[in-house]
Amino acid sequence: MVAHKIRLPINCVRPSMPTDDHTTRTLMVQGTGSDAGKSLLVAGLCRAFTKRGLRVRPFKPQNMSNNAAVTSDGGEIGRAQALQARACGAVPHTDMNPVLLKPEGETGAQLVVGGEMRGQVTAKDFRSFKETLLPEVLEAFERLKSTCDLVIVEGAGSPSEVNLRAGDIANMGFATAANVPVILAGDVEKGGVIAQVVGTHAVLMPSERELIKGFIVNKFRGDVSLFDPAVTDMEARTGWVGLGVVPWFADASKLPKEDSASLGRWAETGRGDGSGAMRIAVPRFPRIANFDDLDPLMSEDDVDVIVVESGQAIPGDVDVIVLPGSKSVISDLKHLKAEDWDVDIAAHIHRGGLVVGLCGGYQMLGQRISDPDGVEGEAGEELGLGFLDVETVLTGDKTLEQVKGIEPATGIKIVGYEMHIGLTEGPDRHTPWFHLNDGREEGAIAKNTQVMGTYLHGVFSADAFRHNFLSRLREGRTGGVAYEQGVEDALDGLAEHLEMCFDLDEILALSN
Repeated sequence: MVAHKIRLPINCVRPSMPTDDHTTRTLMVQGTGSDAGKSLLVAGLCRAFTKRGLRVRPFKPQNMSNNAAVTSDGGEIGRAQALQARACGAVPHTDMNPVLLKPEGETGAQLVVGGEMRGQVTAKDFRSFKETLLPEVLEAFERLKSTCDLVIVEGAGSPSEVNLRAGDIANMGFATAANVPVILAGDVEKGGVIAQVVGTHAVLMPSERELIKGFIVNKFRGDVSLFDPAVTDMEARTGWVGLGVVPWFADASKLPKEDSASLGRWAETGRGDGSGAMRIAVPRFPRIANFDDLDPLMSEDDVDVIVVESGQAIPGDVDVIVLPGSKSVISDLKHLKAEDWDVDIAAHIHRGGLVVGLCGGYQMLGQRISDPDGVEGEAGEELGLGFLDVETVLTGDKTLEQVKGIEPATGIKIVGYEMHIGLTEGPDRHTPWFHLNDGREEGAIAKNTQVMGTYLHGVFSADAFRHNFLSRLREGRTGGVAYEQGVEDALDGLAEHLEMCFDLDEILALSN
């Protein structure tokens, strides 16, 4: 991940570096529930205050997501915090998200602390010891504060989940320990936002209510003025100030996605224009991971990205099948076979179609996956799909690295990052997909050239590589979107959107 330049107002002057008596302001955005839009609100506020000349940094004490990013200090954090760092014009750092849970099953997850994997935990075990992580969370928070003028913190889930309150480090537990004022965001799109806000007030302890300085109503569609009486009612019932109503921001679809809840909205935002669009099918694994790899493909006007859900067959008329990353590769491979997607993939190859495997999907395309130490669950092995002549052994060492290289077949430059457990070897590795700048050969291409796989995430974000890849599917195709610039424009647009919704001077005044 590289730091991206952001456009600041002409009269904007960056503050000097903090001095010994420098005081960093802090503010936290919590939500009435999951998917209330906290991540994008924080990203927009980060960009807006950065454009005003403040050095801003994002922070999320505890995140749960299988979409992650590699940081400058060689660790990993949630994808949302990487996007928020980009909104600040900052390089992502592990201090921005000190605790990350990556779900591997219905009751367990991989635990990442300070950017490094600490092993697997069950939900029950994590609840019993999570408060022991609070000192490390607060230490990361203090280090981050020392680098900037304003830290904007994102909560997780909802503070109204009183069953999770004991030992909480994600919402009010953190806000209380760090003495951070809170803005509460409610999601009007789901309905019942009045009950969301008023109900949150009802279940919080008095000391926690005092930390909340106001509320925001997010994702409103229609005439905002029609909601004024509701805001007045919520203010009367809670004593909190209504800080603004945020209309629906359509360009949010152009920003990288963090969690699987967004997959259900791909049908609305990721479809190509017209009947002649190139069609790319993506089987949705139960533990799909780093599926933001596909966002750049979704951004193209002539590409139709189809998420294939359980119970559905992979369409027979697609141009490409992409097997995405997985947080539990053997389990997801078994699911793929149970859905008969292996049969669909074989038929697709027989018809001359292209298949691409990314990270876990790459491992699945091989002859066998072995997990002798039970790194991702029970020890064992599973026959792969057999479309690449490679085998994978899952090891306990996790590779986390930002890389650059070229595609030898075209000489086109690529950038990406590795985030995986496992070693993949075999004859098809002698025809690698990429050559990396450090001299390594990465990925594999089958002898029929229809099947290829790589451990690299993010390769499709490079415009030249993505455009060339798509041009091979459609003769005569030229051009395409500038994906990275589109992300920057969307962040700028989000900041301007919030400037129109809020009095940002008032928002900043609520920080301490």
